[in-house]
Amino acid sequence: MTTSSTTQTLVLGGGCFWCTEAVYVRVKGVLDVESGYANGHTEAPTYDEVCTGLTGYNEVVKLMYDPQQIGVRQLLEIFFLIHDPTTLNRQGHDVGTQYRSGIYFTQVDQAVVAREVLAEVQHQLDQPVVTELEPLRNYHAAEAYHQDFFERHPGHGYCQAVAAPKVEKFRKTFSQWLRA
Repeated sequence: MTTSSTTQTLVLGGGCFWCTEAVYVRVKGVLDVESGYANGHTEAPTYDEVCTGLTGYNEVVKLMYDPQQIGVRQLLEIFFLIHDPTTLNRQGHDVGTQYRSGIYFTQVDQAVVAREVLAEVQHQLDQPVVTELEPLRNYHAAEAYHQDFFERHPGHGYCQAVAAPKVEKFRKTFSQWLRA
C-alpha cells in the first residue's frame, strides 16, 4: 500500500509479530498491517537470520493508518495494553533482541506523542519501561507465510495460547476502537 497525504506509518515491536498483527488488523482507522523486521544492520534479513539475534532486527508490525480516524496516542495505548514494556528482549516465552519492545517513528510528531505516552506508562508501572524509541530504518517485510498468520491459522497452538488472549484483551478494553 502506498502512503497518501492522509495516511501515516508507525512501526511497533511488541514481541512476536503474529500477536501484534492479530490485534491491529482489528483496529478502526488502521488501513493495513504488515509483519516485518526493523532497525537491524544486515541486507534482506530472513526469519531464520533474525531469530539468531545477530542481525539487530526486531520483529515488528508496520501500521498504515488514517490519522483522521485514529491517532498515535490511541495506537500506543493499545500497544502498551497488549505487551509488557518492562521485559528487556523478551515477551513471555519469546526471548531475544528480536522480541524487544520498540516504537519506530516515521514523523517527528509521532516521537513527541510517543515520549508523552512512554512517560505516562512509566508513571503507572513499578518497573522501568525498556521500550526503545527510534526513527524507523532498514525496514523489510517478513516472508509471506508470516503475513496474516493468526487469521489463516487460528487453531495454531501459539495463536491460541498467546495471540488470542491479546486480541480478547484488546476487544474488552478498547471496544470503541474495534473495527466494525
